[in-house]
Amino acid sequence: MRQVSLSSRLALLFAACTAVVSLTAGILFSRASESHFIELDQQLLESRLSLLRQMLDGVHDPASLTLRLPALQTELSHQTDLAVRLRGSDGRVWFESQPGLPKAPQAPGLSTQHSSDTDYRALCVNLEQRDPNSAQLTLFLDITHHQHFLQRMQQLIWLTVGLSALATALLGAWAARSALQPLRQMGEVASKVSARSLTTRLPEGQMPVELAELAQNVNAMLERLDDAFQRLSAFSADIAHELRTPLSNLLTHTQVTLTRPRELDAYREALHSNLEELQWMAQLVNDMLYLAKADHGLLMPSRQRLALEDEADALLEYYAPLAEDARVALHRDGRASLEGDRHMLRRALSNLLYNALRFTPAQGEIRLSIEVLGEQIRLQVANTGEPIDPVLLPRLFDRFYRADPARREGSSEHAGLGLAITRSIVQAHGGTIRAESGGGWTRFVIELPTV
Repeated sequence: MRQVSLSSRLALLFAACTAVVSLTAGILFSRASESHFIELDQQLLESRLSLLRQMLDGVHDPASLTLRLPALQTELSHQTDLAVRLRGSDGRVWFESQPGLPKAPQAPGLSTQHSSDTDYRALCVNLEQRDPNSAQLTLFLDITHHQHFLQRMQQLIWLTVGLSALATALLGAWAARSALQPLRQMGEVASKVSARSLTTRLPEGQMPVELAELAQNVNAMLERLDDAFQRLSAFSADIAHELRTPLSNLLTHTQVTLTRPRELDAYREALHSNLEELQWMAQLVNDMLYLAKADHGLLMPSRQRLALEDEADALLEYYAPLAEDARVALHRDGRASLEGDRHMLRRALSNLLYNALRFTPAQGEIRLSIEVLGEQIRLQVANTGEPIDPVLLPRLFDRFYRADPARREGSSEHAGLGLAITRSIVQAHGGTIRAESGGGWTRFVIELPTV
């Protein structure tokens, strides 16, 4: 079953609201008119009742009524809309001015009666006000014209309700369609979004206030998608570029080796060379899988109490021979402890130290400092050397990005994944990392929560 459109729903809702309001107003007006007519009829009957009581004063039986009949009939002939019935206390009718009058109510008071095609307002009272056993006088006022007016008004009310509902439905449909134009515009923009076109944006300034925030969020989403797609495209191209060279080397080396028979040692040497390329590729794939887990929130570090100064000293001891060969001094200061994953944090610091060793010139210095700042711990790996352009600093953590375009030397970090892995590890621990460069020093600053 096809769903009703939002425009149709709004139009029907407007029509229903208008119908209810019109009908309620019409019923209230009808009730008020009816009450007003009853009040006027009562005043008229009471004024005529006073005159009739004067004319019938002293009437106690049919015989005494006979003397007053000529005057009574003359008075009633002047009032064609009024009829009178006089009935004794025993219920016997003494006088009735018109035939076919409705049966009078037993209880005194004002009531509405109907007889054949005529409607009456009947006022039933005792002829003698102070004598409850006196004859009963009933006045009948013809109100047929009142009833016809009320019926026509009710018909007009129903007609007004119907026409108002129809007009409101049409106007509501037009208004809803006009008001929902921004939503249709959003739909058109969404239909144009594809992998080849992520640059389309909604005109936020032309949107209504209620949709301006939504348009802003949609544009921000498209901006993020565009950025992610561009990164993914560049990432795919970088992977292809990184894997193409070792694969070409493997194919070329294998083909050359197989061109003619060789000694066993030559084959062994070729296999060792191929193994180095395959190990590098395996490490690259493992690093990519590691980053993919981080992107999907699957990198869950274990929590154990760590003394950061001990972890830093262990890494500095490991890199001491390399630093000695490169004539680079290593220093560490400060101490702190936190809850974290030993293996992951060691890998992050190891990437930073190895990166610093690669770019620190001879006679240079690398400092690893640990500092407690309130509820945060700051780890800083700084090295001397050429400054990095500030424009390039935010991109250092991108995958496969190298500020130094030199080719790799056989390690996965040289593929430009070391800093990306470090950032993923820091973020998995709830921290942040940034790069700074100036004054002859390049610094990588990590800030981690103590818990």
